[in-house]
Formats: sequence, structure tokens, C-alpha cells
Amino acid sequence: MTLRSKRTLIQVAALSLVSATLALSGCGKKEEAKPAAAPAPAAKPDPIKAAWIYVGPVGDAGWSFAHDLGRKAVEAKFGDEVKTTIVEKVPEGADAERVIRDLAQQGNKIIFATSFGYMDAMLKVAGEFPDVKFEHATGYKTAPNMRIYDASFYHDTYMAGIIAGTMTKSNTLGFVGSFPIPEVLRNINAFTLGAQSVNPKIKTKVVWVNTWFDPPKESEAAQSLINQGADVLLQNTDSTAVLQTAEKNGKYAFGWDSDMSTFGPKAHLASAVANWGPYYIKAIEELKAGTWKTERTVWGVKEGLNDLIKINDVVPDGAKKKVETIKAGLKDGSFEVFTGPIVDNAGKERLGKDAKADQAWKDKIDFYVKGVEGKVPSGK
Repeated sequence: MTLRSKRTLIQVAALSLVSATLALSGCGKKEEAKPAAAPAPAAKPDPIKAAWIYVGPVGDAGWSFAHDLGRKAVEAKFGDEVKTTIVEKVPEGADAERVIRDLAQQGNKIIFATSFGYMDAMLKVAGEFPDVKFEHATGYKTAPNMRIYDASFYHDTYMAGIIAGTMTKSNTLGFVGSFPIPEVLRNINAFTLGAQSVNPKIKTKVVWVNTWFDPPKESEAAQSLINQGADVLLQNTDSTAVLQTAEKNGKYAFGWDSDMSTFGPKAHLASAVANWGPYYIKAIEELKAGTWKTERTVWGVKEGLNDLIKINDVVPDGAKKKVETIKAGLKDGSFEVFTGPIVDNAGKERLGKDAKADQAWKDKIDFYVKGVEGKVPSGK
């Protein structure tokens, strides 16, 4: 055997010995468990898409502004769980149908239409998108995926009437009306009844503008009422024009839908407001929980939706106390604005003595109570 061959054998033997030693040491050592891989984070669900349609501009400081505050309450409550969209200044009619359909096609799962005149357009589109929830403010038509919600503004106007009946010097009140529908007629009548509860001499004049938002028309109507002797005004329209017109003329008026006290500080007696946030939060919660169902919701002072706020210091304490008493009765259900006998301005009894109006009766109001001048216009 050569020297080279011996060297090779020695190297092989040495390597074999090392391998054997390592193998033996491995047999006595327990293999350490590898840490489990962290689970992958769950995919975050896509936000619910919700849309609002407004008949006026968000900056109207009135109706659309109040609904948009409600939308913002949804954003504050749910954060990035909900993605909201608004479309403002949408005319009632064909334009509304187009906008509602477009919002449904964009993937919105719930759509709020916030004006009475959107009702038929929304009903039509609801039939085309059965997986979308449709909500209509102040209407009366429903579908399997469309429901309605409303406020009891006549609570506010009755309390405003108490103040107006106290503050008037001419015993003549003025009301700027939008459209002669039950929703608005309730407010005119409640305003008059509230005023008559403290001043039986009250009469109310009404000027109709046939629009929800048109500041020049609203201002002209307010001026016309002042020219006819009205010294305290209320409106069922959406801008600050009536209040501002009263301010210019040294008369009194009320804010509508939201706090308007800064727009006519001297004229402003109080603001009739609506807080839509709680209802919108309820609707989104029901959608998320799968408990949304077709129904009609009518909230008022009791539920915190309606209120009369920012009563001016010029209002006597007696009137303020009476307002608080009525408000407490509305909250606990012991007081009903429309309690008989109620007689229309033609002398016909519309509600018997001590009878309390139900919602069906309120929904069909088509008359002026005694003390309101003129006739209810026909049509919308």
C-alpha cells in the first residue's frame, strides 16, 4: 500500500468517526418545536355605502342642513364602517328618479330621500333594486324594501304658537307655506291652536309659495304677510329668508328646522328644530344587523327628534313656563296637540269633544282650523 493510499484511508475513517459522534449526540437531544405561524389578519369588510338626497342646498341653514347634520352623526358614530354620499339641490320629479337610480347603481346599500316630492320616484326605483334599502322622509307609500320616516313638527309649531300668541300686538300671525299637503297643514293648524290657547283673538294669514326653498319668494311672502298686519311669522320653508325679512321690518319670527338665532337676533323668538341623527343611526344599525324592515316611523318631542329651542329673553316667563309644561306633556304622552273639539274655519266640527286625534286623522288633514283665514288651495 502506498503512502498516499494510507493517507486517504485515515481521512475517510476520521470523517466517519465525526459523523457517528454527531449522530449519537443528536439521538439524545429532543428537537425543538418551531413556533406556530401567526394567523393572517382577517380582511376588513368594505364600508356600507349610504346616500342622502336633498331638495335644497346643504347650506340652507334649514331642512337640508338639518338632515345633513344627521348624516354627520352617522359618520361620527360608525367611522370608516360607513361611507356616505350626498346629492343636494335635486328637484322633485324626473331628476329625482335619475339621481336615486344612479346612487343605487353606484352600490349604495341604503338611500335616504329627504323630501315629500321624491316619494313616487323612489318607489319606482325601489322596485328595480330589491337588494337596496330605500328610506323616504315624510311620505306615505312603502314597498318591501322601502319605508318611511317622519317628524312631528306640529309639536314645535304648537309651542311656537304659545309664544306668538303672547308676543303679538296685532293679534294677527303670518305663515309662509310651501305646499298644501297634510304635513304642512298640520303645522299651520297647530301654530294657530297654540296661539289661541293663550290668546283667543288670534287669526292667522297664510301665503303659499309652492316651493320648499326659494329665498326671494319666501321673502316676498313674508313681506306680504307683514303688509297685511301680521307681526309674528312662522314658515314651513327651508331658508332663513322669513326670519331675515321680519328682522328688517322690526317684527318677530321663528327659525325652522335648525337653530337660526344668528340670522335675525332681534326678530328670532325661538327655533323649531329636528334632530335626525338618532333615526339615521338606528337605520344603519338595523341594516348592519339584518333587522331592517318595512315600517313607518313617526318621532317627535318624546323621542328627541323635535324641539323648540333658543327662546328669546324678550318672551315673558309665563309663556316660557307654559311651553315647558306642554313640552313635558308631549314627552310623557299626556298631551295631544289635536284634542277635540276641533272646528274648521267654515264651522264644521272635525274632531269631537275630548277626542284625541290618531295618526290616520293627522295624515288626512285638508282644512284650516277656526282662526286661519282663506281656503286651502287645491292640488299639491
